[in-house]
Amino acid sequence: MNSNDLKIIEQLMRHARTTWAELGALLGLSAPAAADRVRKLEETGVIKGYAALINPDEIGCGLAAMIAVTLERPEVRSDFLRLVMNLAEVLECHHIAGEQDYMIKVRCSGTRDLERLISEEIKALPGIKTRTTVILSTVKETPVLPVKWEGK
Repeated sequence: MNSNDLKIIEQLMRHARTTWAELGALLGLSAPAAADRVRKLEETGVIKGYAALINPDEIGCGLAAMIAVTLERPEVRSDFLRLVMNLAEVLECHHIAGEQDYMIKVRCSGTRDLERLISEEIKALPGIKTRTTVILSTVKETPVLPVKWEGK
């Protein structure tokens, strides 16, 4: 991966709707050449997809929480991971070091919805312990990774 690839990645993270012409101008390439480079980054899995960034409050997902999950027995792992992959409320799931096994970030409509998610979905699996922290406000949340390229 060279500095042009990293410039493309940074630009698309910040402005995914950048045109091929704008991207080409940024790189000193033609629009078709810029498009080819992006296609290669997509094909190799560097660029995994594109998404609109939505204000969660505006669509009824105003409550955010972090749920630390401890698996009491290793054999519950596959059921837990299958559940996590199928729950729309789960935005992130991280296997972590420390006392807990996983940290999941969720978005819900409110405390009742969070209670349902924890009690009726997650803890419905045997051998699962949770510790939940409700997020009161978010100071910074970004999908932009710290890309460094030559000349920056």
